[in-house]
Amino acid sequence: MTRTPPTTVTRVRLWRWRRNALRRHSDVVEAWVVLAGWVLALVVGVLAGLLAARISESGFAARQARVHPVSAVITDGAARTPAAGSGYGDGRVWAAVRWTDSDGSAHTDRAKVSPGVPAGSRVTVWTDRADRVVPAPVTGAAADLQAALTGALVAPAAGALVWGAGWLVRGRLIRRRMAEWDAEWKQIGPRWGNLSGGRG
Repeated sequence: MTRTPPTTVTRVRLWRWRRNALRRHSDVVEAWVVLAGWVLALVVGVLAGLLAARISESGFAARQARVHPVSAVITDGAARTPAAGSGYGDGRVWAAVRWTDSDGSAHTDRAKVSPGVPAGSRVTVWTDRADRVVPAPVTGAAADLQAALTGALVAPAAGALVWGAGWLVRGRLIRRRMAEWDAEWKQIGPRWGNLSGGRG
C-alpha cells in the first residue's frame, strides 16, 4: 500500500505588494496602475455599453415620433420580380403610390411593395413631416435587439481604449525604471568589477 505524500497549501501572495528587499516604489506604483487599468476598463466598458444602448433606443423612439403611417393606393402595377442587384434587397419592388393627407391634399411618391401587386391596391407606407415616403421605423423586439447589439459592440471598444491607456502608462513606468537601473549600474558596475577581481 502506497502512501501519498501530504500536500502543502501555499498562499498566493501578490509580490508587488508584499514586503521584500527587492521591491521598489515603482513596483508598487506599477501594480496599482495595472489594477486600476483593469478595473477602469471593466467599469468604463459596462457604462459605455449601457449608455450606447440607451442612446440607440432613444434614437429609434425619436425617429418613430417623426414619421407616421398612411394608407396609400398603388397607381401603377408593381413589377413581377425584383430587379437583380447586390443580393442585399428585401425582395420588394418600387411602385408609384398616392395618398391623401389629413387636410385633403394629395401626394405621390414611390414606395417599396411586394412584387406583382396590381394597381389600385391599398398599402401602408410611412411618411415624414415633409410628406415623403421613408422606410418603416425599427420598433419592438427589433429595436431592442439593435440597441443591445450596439451596446455590446461599444462596451469592449471603450474598455479596450481605457486598458490601452493604462498599458501606455505602465510602459512609461517600465522605461523609467530601466533608465534608473542603467544609471545605478553605471555607478555600481565599475566597483563590482573591482570586487570580483575583474571577472564580474
